[in-house]
Amino acid sequence: MFAQIITIGNELLIGDTINTNAAWMGRILTENGIKCEKVITIGDESAGIIDTLSQSLKEADITIMTGGLGPTHDDITKKCLLDHFKVNLIRHEQTLEYLQNIFKERNIPFLKSNFMQADIPENCEVMPNMAGTAPGMWFPEHKLAVLPGVPSEMKYLMKNEVIPRIKEIFPQVSGSYTRFFQLVGIGESTLNDISIDEASAYLNDKVSLAFLPHISGITLRINSLADTQKQAEKQVMDLEDYIRQKAGEFIYSDEKNVELNQVVGKLLTDKKLTLATAESCTGGFVASYITDVPGSGSYFKGGMTTYSNDLKIKLLNVPESTLNEFGAVSKPVALRMAKSTAKYLGSDIGVSTTGIAGPGGGTPDKPVGTVWIGYWSKKNHFAVKLHLHRSRMQNKERTTVITLDLIRRQLNGIKNLPYGLQAEYP
Repeated sequence: MFAQIITIGNELLIGDTINTNAAWMGRILTENGIKCEKVITIGDESAGIIDTLSQSLKEADITIMTGGLGPTHDDITKKCLLDHFKVNLIRHEQTLEYLQNIFKERNIPFLKSNFMQADIPENCEVMPNMAGTAPGMWFPEHKLAVLPGVPSEMKYLMKNEVIPRIKEIFPQVSGSYTRFFQLVGIGESTLNDISIDEASAYLNDKVSLAFLPHISGITLRINSLADTQKQAEKQVMDLEDYIRQKAGEFIYSDEKNVELNQVVGKLLTDKKLTLATAESCTGGFVASYITDVPGSGSYFKGGMTTYSNDLKIKLLNVPESTLNEFGAVSKPVALRMAKSTAKYLGSDIGVSTTGIAGPGGGTPDKPVGTVWIGYWSKKNHFAVKLHLHRSRMQNKERTTVITLDLIRRQLNGIKNLPYGLQAEYP
């Protein structure tokens, strides 16, 4: 069974708005056993909308269209539907009553354009939109869903109206299963070569494996289709075991929406340990990422952003002679920063970052992207040297992720370091 997605809006084509709707819809369709065959983005132009819709209805089992349902002059999707199906508008009284109540509760005048939002093509069924004001429309004869472009409204309708209708029409899609593995500390090509290359023996037309790289690492997504969900889960058990066996040290979660900072936070909590940070090149990114997790105050003591050498000397007791001899971006400075922040803030673990984020400031000996990360605890004290890129933001983000992964590995007793890094001791 194949679905196509049509997203409408000039703002998507010219880059004013990132098309997150298409990505989200493709993901939820896949998770529910529905293959997304094509995604098409078109502008607010009648002929293009009608032509694209006509072609999709011929090709796909399910078509999902978003955008252009608002009350302004450039929202033309509804008129295009009338022209394509050659039907008339009718006023949907339940929707009108719902809209009027919303406006009354908010003490907002109900205008002519708002009345128009309750007008729908006569050949559609209304999908009530409890997350907004533009109703979703379902055309049962054509297996077509038309949704507002506002992400929160689209997501509400997809979850509560569209997916249930698809499963009712195509009951075979109910036997689907999706498993996510979140990995960090290994590149995509390396993962493929050393861990996943032989996984093809477990793949077929019912079982698929996708690599989804991102700044924090790689997500592996397994999709399985069968007559029932239980069968779908069973037929990928061997593949899941294989991935855990081959890539276990890099897997920090087997759940979809779990991030590395949450995993590190739970490890610290379970082991009743606390953490402190000392940052230079990352400018507080590490502390910010750690404290993005609710409740992080129970294990995060605090952090210092010692960007200048003066503060490294005054707050972290880095000897001026060490800075003069080795420079701020060096192993001795990273080691001292990590130990001093732990001692000063009274934490069990201290980590530090010092480097050249770029795009300028590099030298032949220390080019842009040279970063040292320090780690201190009563059990271990070491530093690692990174060779990153020329992008300032990417360097700060990558350093933050690697720092958290170093903590994760230490707390889990994993001796190996990510990306082939070598621990250098005092």
